[in-house]
Amino acid sequence: MSIKDNLKTIKDSLPSHVQLVAVSKTKPIADIEEAYAAGQRVFGENKIQEMTEKQQVLPKDIEWHMIGHIQRNKVKYMAEYVALIHGVDSLKLLQEINKQAKKHNRIIPCLLQIHIAEEDTKFGFDEKDLNELITSNEIEQLANIKIIGLMGMATFTDNTLQIRKEFKQLKNLFEKTKSVLPHLSQLSMGMSGDYKIAIEEGSTLIRVGSSIFGSRN
Repeated sequence: MSIKDNLKTIKDSLPSHVQLVAVSKTKPIADIEEAYAAGQRVFGENKIQEMTEKQQVLPKDIEWHMIGHIQRNKVKYMAEYVALIHGVDSLKLLQEINKQAKKHNRIIPCLLQIHIAEEDTKFGFDEKDLNELITSNEIEQLANIKIIGLMGMATFTDNTLQIRKEFKQLKNLFEKTKSVLPHLSQLSMGMSGDYKIAIEEGSTLIRVGSSIFGSRN
């Protein structure tokens, strides 16, 4: 199947409130152009340098989402154009995004990454750290960021019950967080292998790569 056909198959199956982020990391410009020609406008990358190189040569109406783990010293390279940062996992990172956004006179939308997987390799806040952050004075001083939701990655496993349990947990935390930050609207969970479960459990943003572009190079 072509990239165009893959995109159509996925998009036809999505409820209207769910947005597809096409994960184009490691993929060549030609593949992104093919997806763009098929109508896709939202792309996700996990390395700032690679995303910036692509952003410079591709159409300017593309929305670039940063979905990977972020080194603070690289935020400045994407602050001018990034549409949404999915993986914010510390107050220090929020402060850096705020600082760089201010230089470009922008307010950058962010998602707080929550650790839901039973793996040590995933980053993110636990519930206690999240509560401390969203009720802290520091966060109120950050005028150039806007926290619009939460993001999480389920354990990499074939056990769909476990995946569902982790997504449920994230959705519950999202609802609790909304009682403090009522403007939250986005819940980024679900990738190629588990996005259907994620949607059933309340996801509004799915991050899909291999089901669109084929397996990674």
